[in-house]
Amino acid sequence: MKTKPEKKIQERVHSLYKTKEIFLRELISNASDALDKIRFLALTDNEALATNSELEITVKADKANRILVIRDTGVGMTKKELKENLGTIAKSGTSEFLSHLEKGGRQSDVGLIGEFGVGFYSIFLVADRAVVVTKHNNDTQYIWESSDVNDFTIAKDPRGNTIKRGTEITLHVKEDAVDFLEEDTLRKLIKKYSQFINFPIRLWATKTEVVEEEDEENDPKEPAKEDEKPDADVEDVDEENEEKPKKKTKQVTREDWELMNGQKAIWLRDPKEITEAEYTEFYKAFTKDVDAPITHSHFKAEGD
Repeated sequence: MKTKPEKKIQERVHSLYKTKEIFLRELISNASDALDKIRFLALTDNEALATNSELEITVKADKANRILVIRDTGVGMTKKELKENLGTIAKSGTSEFLSHLEKGGRQSDVGLIGEFGVGFYSIFLVADRAVVVTKHNNDTQYIWESSDVNDFTIAKDPRGNTIKRGTEITLHVKEDAVDFLEEDTLRKLIKKYSQFINFPIRLWATKTEVVEEEDEENDPKEPAKEDEKPDADVEDVDEENEEKPKKKTKQVTREDWELMNGQKAIWLRDPKEITEAEYTEFYKAFTKDVDAPITHSHFKAEGD
């Protein structure tokens, strides 16, 4: 399928974003929107979270295959929404959702931040191919795939329902963007741009721990036989003063999910402890504005 021809996505994406690293902020923001949507729908639909009650965002890199996967357990998309939201430039699923709420007479204060329309396409700053797998409660699981910013395909997932609910975005990273597959780079960017997201963000990370090494040589000694008497010339040993052999240790490396945004919310912290950079990043994360705020005010009010 072809996207709207009025303006090429490639040109618009590059005109909006000055640095490639913005793509991760955009994808995590979109994931946060999807989680906000399902949580909001769950207020009036007890079955909305039945498929998966865990609301979270995960980021996992595969350096060997140059793949980066961002996944959320949010509302997901139907086939129609896939075509409309990812196939039409400047068509924002979040804006559509807010409009639907307003028509239904509900307050549109769910805090959705993805009202920009082209945020998703920032992926093509770092990837030459993208695969989106998504599952909505009201539809089957679909795959959206694109290797060109102006073309895409949508097909029913032959594997069936593998993600229960939500969206999984797999990026095939360009050769000149492999730094975004590094664990330290991802950790830094998540903390920089997305630490104020209201849902847990977990990074697949490598952890090194020091553990005790099992000493196979220290086998338990056989107990003395009853007819054997201890040598009378041997003095009793004071066990308390006997030095115990030091246990050997070794380093073990393992992989596990690491929480990236577990710190206290900025509005709950002492203003004296918050830097100007933190205020700026909070503003950008909350509003999705690429520029810094003109000014800010942080105060604490108490009352009866």
